[in-house]
Amino acid sequence: MLAPKRIKYRKQMKGRMRGKAYRGNTVDFGDYGLQALEPGRISNRTIEAARIAMTRHIKRGGKVWIRIFPDKPVTKKPLEVRMGKGKGNPESWVAVVKPGRIMFELEGVTPEVAKRAMELAAAKMPVKCRFVERDGGGEG
Repeated sequence: MLAPKRIKYRKQMKGRMRGKAYRGNTVDFGDYGLQALEPGRISNRTIEAARIAMTRHIKRGGKVWIRIFPDKPVTKKPLEVRMGKGKGNPESWVAVVKPGRIMFELEGVTPEVAKRAMELAAAKMPVKCRFVERDGGGEG
C-alpha cells in the first residue's frame, strides 16, 4: 500500500475540494492517461486495486505511472465510542483529486489495450473518469 514514510503532523483537517486541477492535468510521461472528471478522495487501497487491474490487463507490456499519492491521513474513532473526547486516530491515507487531474498514465501498448486497461482502472475509482491521449505538440 502507498503511504508516506514520514509526516510532520499526524492529523489533518478535512479541507475542501473546490475548483479544478491546474497542475497535473496534462499527460506528461506516457501516451495515454486516466483523467478525473469530478472531485473526490481516493484511498491507497483503491489506487493499488486500479494499478493491479491495469498491469494484469497489459500483461507485463508497457509502463504504468501513478500520478497521485495518498498523503492525507483520515482519522476514525473506534466503534461504540461516545461523542467528544477529541479526534480519532489516523486510520488510512487518501489522495485528494480535483476535476482534470491525470491519475494514471500508460505507454508501450496499443490504443485499444490502453483504453481497456484504463476502463478497468476507472471501474475501481470512486470518481467519474475519462480516457485521454497525449497531444502531438510539445515533444522534442
